Amino acid sequence: MKLFLKTKDFSISQEAFELYHDDELDMLISKPQPEYLDAYYESEVYISHTDANKSFIDRLYQYVKRFSIRKKLKLINYYSKKRKTLLDVGAGTGDFLITANSNGWHAEGVEPSHKARAKALEKGISLIDRLEAIPNKKYNVITLWHVLEHLPDLENQILKLVWHLEESGTLIIAVPNFKSYDATYYKEFWAAYDVPRHLWHFSKTAIEKLFAKHEMKIIKVKPMLFDSFYVSLLSEKYKTGRQNIFKAFVLGLWSNIVAIRSKEYSSHIYVLQKR
Repeated sequence: MKLFLKTKDFSISQEAFELYHDDELDMLISKPQPEYLDAYYESEVYISHTDANKSFIDRLYQYVKRFSIRKKLKLINYYSKKRKTLLDVGAGTGDFLITANSNGWHAEGVEPSHKARAKALEKGISLIDRLEAIPNKKYNVITLWHVLEHLPDLENQILKLVWHLEESGTLIIAVPNFKSYDATYYKEFWAAYDVPRHLWHFSKTAIEKLFAKHEMKIIKVKPMLFDSFYVSLLSEKYKTGRQNIFKAFVLGLWSNIVAIRSKEYSSHIYVLQKR
C-alpha cells in the first residue's frame, strides 16, 4: 500500500491521519485506526446521533434526511415483494425504522452509539447495540446507509451481514465515493473522508471485490445526488473556515454534472444479491 493523502479530523479532534491506497481492492484505508473510537463520536457536531437542528447545516441535514427516508422506503419496497423483514445497521436515532414499520415492514435496527439508541428509545424504537447481539435470524432486506465505512474488522462484519441475509434477500449499501469530482477537488478537506470515523473509503471496484468473496453481486448502482451539495458545504467550511454556500452549491452541482459521464458520484447506493 502507498500513501494517498494526508488529512485530519476537522470536525472534532483536529488530529492528523493518513489514507493509504490498497491497489488490489482499489480502496483507501485510514491510518492510524484508534482502538477506542467512541470518543470521536461524542460531539453535538456528529449530527446523525443527536437530531440537532440549530445551525443552517443542521437544518439542511434534517431536511435532506426526511426526503431521503421516503426514497429509501421506495427502494426497499421495490426489492421486497413478499416477506418484509428489514435490518437497518447503523440505525442512528431510528427515523428510517419508524417509517418502515409504519409502512408494513417488520423492521429492526443495530446502533452502537448509546446516545443515538437513547434518542431512538424516546421515539419508541429499541435498537440492538451490535451485530453480534442479533439472534440467529435472517432478513429479507439489510440496509447500511453510510455505515459500512465505519465498521471495524471489515471482513468479519461483511461475513455476518451476508449470514443474516435470506437466500433471496437484498443488501443495500450507501457509501461515499473517493473517486468523485468533489473528492478530487477538495482533496484533504473533503468532508466525506471524515477520519477517523471513516475507516475505509470505497470505489465501485472495492465494493464488487469485497462482496464477491461472499458470493454477492452488484445488481444496481444508484447515485445519491444530494450528497455532493452537503459534502461540498462542509468541505468549504473545512478549507476556508466559512460556509461559502453559493460556491458549495455550484461545486456540488458541477460534481453531479461531471458524474453524468464519469458515473462517479459523491456517494453511491449499491444493491447486492446472492449469486
